[in-house]
Amino acid sequence: MFRSVARSAAGKHLIRRGYATESVPARKFAVLVAAGGIGQPLALLMKLNPLVSQLALYDIANTPGVAADVSHVNSRAEVAGYVGEEQLEKALEGCDLVIIPAGVPREPGMSCDDLFNINAGIVKGLCAAIARYCPTALVNMISNPVNTTIPIAAEVSKKAGTYDEKKLFGVTTLDVVRAKTF
Repeated sequence: MFRSVARSAAGKHLIRRGYATESVPARKFAVLVAAGGIGQPLALLMKLNPLVSQLALYDIANTPGVAADVSHVNSRAEVAGYVGEEQLEKALEGCDLVIIPAGVPREPGMSCDDLFNINAGIVKGLCAAIARYCPTALVNMISNPVNTTIPIAAEVSKKAGTYDEKKLFGVTTLDVVRAKTF
């Protein structure tokens, strides 16, 4: 952080604060399932975040295209795209924060049980990989239904011996934004 002092027209001291990206430590963030409807705009937002120095985008398909598009945004973050289960380790290695918007959206006529059954398996697999490859990372869960995917993430990390209640979060901001809009 830097400070500069200037005088106002009335002669009073004004302090301006700014943040220099050079003093921000290197941090690697990952978005798991980055080619989806939530993952793509989230990847863009993370690319714009000055705290991110490396951004790993992972999905089972289409990630190289998303990574190429996002990498064109002028910020300090270096972007890499990873595809398929065989590249998940490389995507997660050294991550400080992992954001999981993975899963299928709720379709008309789909019950909460149907949504849970599909997304629970996806979350379980991704959380097992997080426990294996970046066990100290913060984990932000967006996958619906959040109130049931968080306990799955917690149980997977407990089983792996990596659980930390201060590092697992359920992100419900999307629901709040939708509620305010409608």
